[in-house]
Amino acid sequence: MKIKPEFDLIPEEGWRKKIYEVVYLSETKAGKIFDIGLLFLILFSTVLLMVETIPIIRLQYYKEFYYAEFFITIIFTIEYILRIICIKDREEYIFSPLGIIDFLSIIPFYISLFFPIWHFVAIIRMLRILRIFRIFNLADYMHDGRFIVSALKHSSRKIYIFLLFMVIFIVIIGALMYVVEDGKNGFSSIPQSVYWAVVTITTVGYGDISPATPLGKLLSIVVMLCGYSIIAVPTGIVTSEFRRRKSDVKCNRCGNEDNDDNARYCKICGEKMV
Repeated sequence: MKIKPEFDLIPEEGWRKKIYEVVYLSETKAGKIFDIGLLFLILFSTVLLMVETIPIIRLQYYKEFYYAEFFITIIFTIEYILRIICIKDREEYIFSPLGIIDFLSIIPFYISLFFPIWHFVAIIRMLRILRIFRIFNLADYMHDGRFIVSALKHSSRKIYIFLLFMVIFIVIIGALMYVVEDGKNGFSSIPQSVYWAVVTITTVGYGDISPATPLGKLLSIVVMLCGYSIIAVPTGIVTSEFRRRKSDVKCNRCGNEDNDDNARYCKICGEKMV
């Protein structure tokens, strides 16, 4: 999404600008205190949701959990509303990645008033911890994150082709195992046999289904051996892309690519190479 110029977002002098400086600017003292407090609240609410799933504790402290979650959600709702009303272009925040995450972190509680199981979907608010990179000015880490995403994006075509062959291979193996085991020993259908093939080829091996016939055991050995090599393929694809992009030392300022692999500054313009 294209980011609008700063003057389109910052409100004019007044109470809206004061709110803006607190909820958006972590450079100010009040803003940093607000953001750090928000991070602690996110972590606390996440731990609360996880502990609440323990049956004994949930039965004993059901009301306490509900009131705590209600209080936390109200705070997040107020914060979300403040972020909207204190900027000029409200759509810029609402439809931004962080705005969508903020919305998704509060909506499960209100849905859970009608469908209680949705209450635990609020765990998605853990994504809000990504703000820590902005709060503590961890720009270098953000660059590393973009580097990883870029490498995955450029190797995606190879991975898609590999996954296509994987799906074909797993379905065929599942069907063969269904035929070999004659629909017995847990291989009651082809989908069930495909499930076994996925569990086996990924070397997970739950053990809930296992072949009993000699031919079935032989086929399972082949699948297990293939599993080790199959895991190495996507790892090799992504690693190769990492190495290729790492050797591509390009200056973000002038676009010069004639830089040494270990260069810290651009030869042409002197820009720092991150």
